[in-house]
Amino acid sequence: MLLDPRGPRFAAVLTTVVLAIVLVTGSGLLLLAQAVVFALTAVNPRLGPYGLLFRALVAPRLDPPAELEPVAPVRFAQVVGLAFSAVGAAGWFAGLPALGLAATGAALAAAFGNAAFGLCLGCEAYLTIRRLAGRPLAARVAVPPR
Repeated sequence: MLLDPRGPRFAAVLTTVVLAIVLVTGSGLLLLAQAVVFALTAVNPRLGPYGLLFRALVAPRLDPPAELEPVAPVRFAQVVGLAFSAVGAAGWFAGLPALGLAATGAALAAAFGNAAFGLCLGCEAYLTIRRLAGRPLAARVAVPPR
């Protein structure tokens, strides 16, 4: 399955906003909600809440994408985000604000990098692991003209 790369980038914008609010408020509950979003999106990026918003509200206003990206790196990145969110939420709930801040801050840095610069750290890690395993995967695939 292939995805419009603008969808995960849109999701990264929303994730950045949510994680910034978590850092300001220290809300473990909001971070737990973001962890649920990561989990749903890891199962199927096309059915994640932010992906649904992208396809319903944003994609119809855009030209078709010039290239597509494989779904596997995006799923891996969502699992990484889920791990950081789960650790952060555990920190907030356990009364360990330093752990909550550190895990949330790391997730925020990764989400912001994707939102602002199109650099998906989890995707890049996945592609690197595939290359090192001798099973490289193309990061993007050109869409043939119609």
